[in-house]
Amino acid sequence: MYRTHTCGELRISDVGKEVKLSGWVQSPRDFGGMTFIDLRDRYGITQLVFNMDDDAVLCEQARKLGREFVVSVTGMVRERSNKNPNRATGDIEIEVQAMDVLNPSKVPPFTIEDDTDGGDDLRMKYRYLDLRRSPVQRNIIFRSNLALETRKYLAGQGFLEIETPFLIKSTPEGARDFVVPSRMNPGQFYALPQSPQTFKQILMVSGFDRYFQIVKCFRDEDLRADRQPEFTQIDCEMAFITQEEILNTFEGLTKYLFKTILGLDFQDFPRMSYDEAMRRFGSDKPDLRFGMEFNELNALTQNKGFGVFDSAELVVGIAAPGAAEFTRKQLDELTEWVKRPQIGAKGLVYVRCNTDGTFKSSVDKFFDEAALKGWAEKMGAQPGDMILILAGEEEKTRKQLNELRLEMGRRLGLMKAGDFKPLWVVDFPLLEWDEDTQRFYAMHHPFTSPKKEDVPRMMNGDHETMKNLRADAYDLVINGVEIGGGSIRIHDRGLQEKNFKLLGFTPEEAEAQFGFLMGAFEYGAPPHGGIAFGFDRLCAVMNGQNSIRDFIAFPKNNMGRDMMIDAPSDIHAAQLEELNLELVKEKEKK
Repeated sequence: MYRTHTCGELRISDVGKEVKLSGWVQSPRDFGGMTFIDLRDRYGITQLVFNMDDDAVLCEQARKLGREFVVSVTGMVRERSNKNPNRATGDIEIEVQAMDVLNPSKVPPFTIEDDTDGGDDLRMKYRYLDLRRSPVQRNIIFRSNLALETRKYLAGQGFLEIETPFLIKSTPEGARDFVVPSRMNPGQFYALPQSPQTFKQILMVSGFDRYFQIVKCFRDEDLRADRQPEFTQIDCEMAFITQEEILNTFEGLTKYLFKTILGLDFQDFPRMSYDEAMRRFGSDKPDLRFGMEFNELNALTQNKGFGVFDSAELVVGIAAPGAAEFTRKQLDELTEWVKRPQIGAKGLVYVRCNTDGTFKSSVDKFFDEAALKGWAEKMGAQPGDMILILAGEEEKTRKQLNELRLEMGRRLGLMKAGDFKPLWVVDFPLLEWDEDTQRFYAMHHPFTSPKKEDVPRMMNGDHETMKNLRADAYDLVINGVEIGGGSIRIHDRGLQEKNFKLLGFTPEEAEAQFGFLMGAFEYGAPPHGGIAFGFDRLCAVMNGQNSIRDFIAFPKNNMGRDMMIDAPSDIHAAQLEELNLELVKEKEKK
């Protein structure tokens, strides 16, 4: 037996017991006559004591231990004279009587501490060492607990966990697929699933009216903090269901997880239409932890001789609380910030609402105090606030002001740790028109149902009518992050064929790619709908973190590479020949 207890288990009540512990050497400390070692496993750290007077040979052996040596020790639990209140085992220590070195260790390339000196690339290369660090282990343990509680809740609601295939058919809609060549079907390919969407709909047709899966999905897209090429979803579908019932079920799941894991209670989640979210915040995933709602100022600012406002489709602003103290240097820097290519604004107009009731703006030449006061009243700005205004094309300007609002929230410290503001965003557009390609795209995906009252307009309306179709679609947003999204699905073949046509599919293309699904609809498909939560994102948001990477045991870097195993990599020529990839080139030539 390597251990009777873990390194995080022993307490003052265990004093006098003989115990055996195993783990990694966190830090050795030699004080001449005595040597102290912190022994670590995933449960915690326990201090070991080696006394030269009691056993000189053992003490000398302890002095030779380096960081990350794996050891097993036997000894007596005793009370510490200098207790460590920051450690669960800080009241005790182990007086070591015997020790086995189970495996020595090279000097690690970075310190295995909470605050490490290792950079991202180094830690990714030696991920097995990074995973020994307590903050990363806590994240992985948190993820495991969240998955277990998710399964517990959904099983209690009558859901069945059913696995769907990883080797499926490639479709051109959405993000790029990862493809897998088939050896047994020369020149043909599987795709890894971007989601189990069509399979879970097939399960509804099959009579499994409540399905879920905590499932890996794959998208070959550019990466950022909240994206990985492979990620995990809590994927769910329900039959004989309305949108209201779906929202209530998964609001219940969210409340349960926050209560069980974090001990937090939520009131009922507010709901906001897509149109309202865009009007008030310029985003379909607004962060409600702070205000700074948009106020349109066209009526108060245009036709006053200031060309930027006069020629703009939209003049819109926010009132930043307490920001009147910003210096000119800070305001100039903020102006340059919004003019960056990532934001794309042409400039920024500001108005100081001074604490003495006066106003000072960057457009004093065009607007007097009375006009500025009117702006402040319209926006609800108080003395000490700063009004920030952008102008231009409506859609672009709203998106730019959304970025500015979020940046001001960060700079003013309005995004409080431990503060969670969930929101349902509903009534999304069904379709998006793209001027460049002159075609419609699905706002969510091609299987999303229009609202019942919009079905006749979808089947018989003209081109302009299609731009105004609304979907039975919904997103769960927490703190400005889209946690989950879903919809009521189309379950009628004729309606699905019409949607494919609007999306630019020929009948032959629709049949080739999705004929199996439309065929299933002809055999008694029930009304159904569902949702998928981004599981990695949920883990990160619940812990107040932006990056999902440290909640994934073996993540990829920003180039989609696994630094530890050096993948992707070349494969042997014999494998390439076996996969008949030359046939693909020949098909393309023909």
